Amino acid sequence: MRDEQKPNRTPGKAGRRLLIWTLGATLLAQPLTIAVPAFAAAAESGTGANAVLAAVKQLVQTNAEMITSGAKRVDYTWVSKAGAKPSYVHVIEVDLTNPYVKLDVMNGKAGSVTSVGSVSSMVSQTGAVAGVNGDYFNTANGKGNPIGAEVTGGQLVTSPSQLTGMYAFALTNDHRPTIDTYGFEGAVTAADGSAFPLSGINKAAYKTEPGNGFSHANAMYIYTGAWTQSRPDVSDSSTTPTEVLVQNGVVTQFADNAMIKGAIPADGIILRTHGKAAEYARAHLQVGAQVAVNYNLIAQSTGQKIDPNQLQMLIGGHTILVNNGAAAAFSRSTSSISPNSDRARTALGYSKDGKKAFIVTVEASDSSLGVKLAELQQIMVQAGVWKGMNLDGGGSTTMIARPLGETAPLLAFPTEYGATQRQVANGLGVFSTAPAGSLMGIKASGSSVLFVGQQASYTMKAYDNYYNPIDPGTLQPTWQAGSALGSFSGNTFTAAKAGSTTITVKSGAISDKLPIEIVSGSDIASMTIGAGSLVLEAGKSMSLPVSATLKDGRKLSVPASSVKWELRGFTGTVKDGTLTIGEVSPSAKAGYVIARYDGFSTMAVLATGADKKFDDFESQTYPISFQGTNGVGGTASVVSGLPGTNSTSVVQLQYDFTNGSGTKAAYAVLNGTGRKVDGSPSGMSIDVMGDGSLNWVRAEFIDGKGAAHLITLAKQVDWTGWKTIKVNLAGEGMPGPVTLKRLYVASLEDGQDERALTGAIGFDNIAFQYPALAPEPPRAKIALKIGSKNATVAGKAYKLDVAPLLLNGTTYLPLRFVTEAMGAQVDWDAALKRVSVLRGSQLMDMWVGSKEYVLNGERKQSEVAPMTRSGRTLVPIRLVSEQLGLVVNWDGKMGTITVE
Repeated sequence: MRDEQKPNRTPGKAGRRLLIWTLGATLLAQPLTIAVPAFAAAAESGTGANAVLAAVKQLVQTNAEMITSGAKRVDYTWVSKAGAKPSYVHVIEVDLTNPYVKLDVMNGKAGSVTSVGSVSSMVSQTGAVAGVNGDYFNTANGKGNPIGAEVTGGQLVTSPSQLTGMYAFALTNDHRPTIDTYGFEGAVTAADGSAFPLSGINKAAYKTEPGNGFSHANAMYIYTGAWTQSRPDVSDSSTTPTEVLVQNGVVTQFADNAMIKGAIPADGIILRTHGKAAEYARAHLQVGAQVAVNYNLIAQSTGQKIDPNQLQMLIGGHTILVNNGAAAAFSRSTSSISPNSDRARTALGYSKDGKKAFIVTVEASDSSLGVKLAELQQIMVQAGVWKGMNLDGGGSTTMIARPLGETAPLLAFPTEYGATQRQVANGLGVFSTAPAGSLMGIKASGSSVLFVGQQASYTMKAYDNYYNPIDPGTLQPTWQAGSALGSFSGNTFTAAKAGSTTITVKSGAISDKLPIEIVSGSDIASMTIGAGSLVLEAGKSMSLPVSATLKDGRKLSVPASSVKWELRGFTGTVKDGTLTIGEVSPSAKAGYVIARYDGFSTMAVLATGADKKFDDFESQTYPISFQGTNGVGGTASVVSGLPGTNSTSVVQLQYDFTNGSGTKAAYAVLNGTGRKVDGSPSGMSIDVMGDGSLNWVRAEFIDGKGAAHLITLAKQVDWTGWKTIKVNLAGEGMPGPVTLKRLYVASLEDGQDERALTGAIGFDNIAFQYPALAPEPPRAKIALKIGSKNATVAGKAYKLDVAPLLLNGTTYLPLRFVTEAMGAQVDWDAALKRVSVLRGSQLMDMWVGSKEYVLNGERKQSEVAPMTRSGRTLVPIRLVSEQLGLVVNWDGKMGTITVE
């Protein structure tokens, strides 16, 4: 999400938000049903993808599983409109009445309110069983400090900022939840009875609201040992401090117009003063003076003073989202948090009776759309939230949760950066305080989606009556499959047939079932071979990863053990997904690698291709210059001496996104207007030195018609050091000649605060790959007539076994004639009643009686289907010819057909 607050030295954005993930739910007396994937749950309930899509703007529960006593995870599907991509919602419910579960704030580093870290590292270092990211924080100069207040371990470690409409969630020591805006008041009192008001505790510099004032001007702040960064100085606060060190209630150091050096001692605090506060300090807080400090929070809705010691925890957030069980008007501008974009979201709330806390998170990934802010409000209401507020979202959204029976919490769903977790200031942890319990249940653990032929090992986990894991070492599990779709050997299951079944594990009288889906070929919408190189060369080896997209949109890797291979035009072997080419047929102009899974096929064509070096910048003969969008600064040049494997003659692009607005980009421009690329490449490889900035890296090409094509090299730079990136250029529609104009780094407007403002990217070793094109078979004009067995092919007479048949407006021809006349190869699988036709670079599978067909790994639908007559397989000539690249003409008056 975007920056929320501004550092004093610039008017740019700075504030940030962390999403808090809490787990909330009423403790069930019995174990919840073990997690059921959405597809399995839908199947069991008699619904399916269509029913889910029909549930527009309805929260549909797909899964529920206990995490620990008093906390459970509940997963939902949300669809914004009919036919839209679903959004996956993940909620942790916490039973606030349960004595064995606790919520508390976690920091990036233990004992520090100025250190960032991943949610998984926070969970690990604190021993939480689950956690989510929390408050917003200033990314420019906030030093990892939350914008809102924080009470952790019963202590106020940072005070609220003076900002409008920023809500916070708190739990009292008797477990009552509240959501309110909070103020801060306090005072430092000297031994002579004089006092000066405190403005806050452990705060970074910011601009106050309303009024846009300097937070630290004429103000006194407390800094404790939890502040481990440098304190605000003139560079970021526009104020020069006078500082006072107080230890055990006595002033021990005084630095006039200066900062006290060294770490803050455990028994001390630093009073940072400026202006009028500094004048007070000079008059009353000299070395040896006794000092008393008192402060409290103020609930803005009631004016009630709140002693922080009466709070179990408190974490800051952003706007109110839900009040009295309905969507609420936003309490502050949401312009900086992408309200109308589909982003990952997080919110925190509680139930009407105050007995449940809800942490609501929406996933944004390849399979989940994310939601707009108004949709998040609807989701919260439907989930049972009575009052709730927004937390940091976008790339910050992260949920870590311990699956039932497991000992370690895991990333519950992908972040907007995939497996990469953004470094955030704090998070909300869920902690179990339950004692060791007795065995209550076991759980089967392992893959719930398999392919025919795949082997998978399963393990048994065990949990006690508090839903915490226990060692299953003394238990003796037995495994069994629920149907004849596969079999077990020990704990290893081999999938033999497609379908749905259950795996059962038993130990004594206790058992558990895990739903299993074995993917069918009929479930697949498309399948591809992701070979990095398609060059036909004897002795060459290449990896052939196969991936499938199912009809319901899921993208899965097909294991090598489940794929059957056909090689044409050459000999070779495929072992564990790696092809080794043997002898190439002297007459072969191309090689074909056909992958089949349960009747579904895809193909890769191998031919004489090329991998051409474009530039390694060792002998640069053309200029490389810098360009930036409005306000963006930087440099672009060829440099040497960089660390890592690419140390000499690389393009270094340094960028500064501090200024400007909207989407920001910094470009390394090649040769002024670009550099020509040979031919029409199908792929590109480039070495990129990452800076961990999470910015995008792209390349801009100009095609032969002058149109620009922006090719993404990486959606986020989540690595440091050198990395080789390969991108597919096929299908980009770039007519030649092609020019590589610019390499660049970009930060989109949405979520700009989640990415670094400054950094440096390196580029080296650019090469292009060229397609392995199968030669087009020679075209021969075919002339036919309905009802006649006489035909001509390339002007020569040809006798058909069966005359062309016109049926319901569709012309059918004998399969063998069609393929031989077109120069295609044909195969017939009698068991599957499948016709396979290979011509040039096109592979087409058809089934007798089925209108579905597969062309080059993609399932398609026709209006007609192949059929059999008098023992002959007849195919629709227009379907076959046109899909294989030929043109069919029909003369209704003469009853003639030509194919060419």
